Amino acid sequence: MRLAQSIVMMASAAVASVAVTPVSAASIDQKTAQQQAEIPNCTHKIGTLAVREPENRWWDGLGLESPEALLKVFVMKSGCFTLLDRGKGFEMAQQERALAAGGDLQGGSNVGKGQVKAADYILVPDIVSKNGNSGGTNIGGLLGGFIGGGAGALVSSINISSKTADVVLTITNVRTSEQQAMEEGHGSKTDVGFGFGGGWGGWGGFGGAGISNYQNTAIGQVVVLAYIEAYTKLVGDLGGLSGNAAAEAPQQTVTLSRPGVLRASASEKGKVVRKLDAGMMLYPTGNSDGVWREVSDEVGNKGWVSNASLSLAK
Repeated sequence: MRLAQSIVMMASAAVASVAVTPVSAASIDQKTAQQQAEIPNCTHKIGTLAVREPENRWWDGLGLESPEALLKVFVMKSGCFTLLDRGKGFEMAQQERALAAGGDLQGGSNVGKGQVKAADYILVPDIVSKNGNSGGTNIGGLLGGFIGGGAGALVSSINISSKTADVVLTITNVRTSEQQAMEEGHGSKTDVGFGFGGGWGGWGGFGGAGISNYQNTAIGQVVVLAYIEAYTKLVGDLGGLSGNAAAEAPQQTVTLSRPGVLRASASEKGKVVRKLDAGMMLYPTGNSDGVWREVSDEVGNKGWVSNASLSLAK
C-alpha cells in the first residue's frame, strides 16, 4: 500500500514539475513588429510599380479585403518603388482628363495628354496552387471562396483549421512581358501567436486603406506574414536592377514615313546599304549621331537613317 502511494506521489510530482515549466513565447505585438521590421527599405527606387488584383477572388470567402491594398502598404513603407494607381483613383483621374479634353475645366488646370507616368512593373499577389490533400483539409486548386461541407474550410493554400497560408508574388516587366521575379511566402499561427488587434502600431494610419480585416482576424494575420516574406524575397531578387527599366528595355520600333535608303555611316555621303520602302519597320539599336539614328531591318542589315523620315510604329 505504501509502495503504491509512493509511486502515485512520485508521478504527481513529475506531472507538477512539467506543468510549471515556463514556455517562452513572444507576444503577438512583438512577433508582428519583428515581421514588419523585416520589410526592406531601399536606398533608391527600383522603378515604377502598379499592383494588379488577381482574377481569382480567393479572399472573398475569408472575409478579407483584396490583397492589392495590403501590397500597396508594403510598397509605400519600403520605398523600393514609385507606386502608381491603376485602380479606382486612376478611373477618377481619367474622368478629369475627359473633362479637360471636352473643354470643361478652368483655364490653367494643366491636365492633359502626356502626363501619366508609365509603369515599369506589374505586381500580382496570389495564392500558391497546390494539388492533393496532404493535410486533410488542404484542397488543391485556386478556389474562389469557402468550400462548403465541414470545418476547416480552405481557399487554395490558406488553411483555416491549422491557420497557415502559402502565397506567391509575381512581378512582370511591362516592356518585355518577362516575369522578372516570382517568390513564395509562408505564414502560420506559430509565427504570430494569434492575439487580435495588436502588433500594428506602426501601421495604424493604414487601417482605412482596406487592410483592417487583415489586422483583426487570425487568418488575415497569417496572410500578412506570408506576403511580407514573399515581398522581402522579391525585393532582394530585383536588387541588381539599375532602376532605369526604360533604358534597359529594347528601343521601340519605328517605321519609315517615306522612301529612303539605309546608309553605312551617319552622313548623306555614306555608302548605301539598301533602299527602304515607305512603311517599313525598323529596329533602333540605341545609337544616334546628330539627326541620324542607327537601325537594323528585319533581315539583319544595319545602318543609319535620318530621324526626319522616322515615326514610332503604331
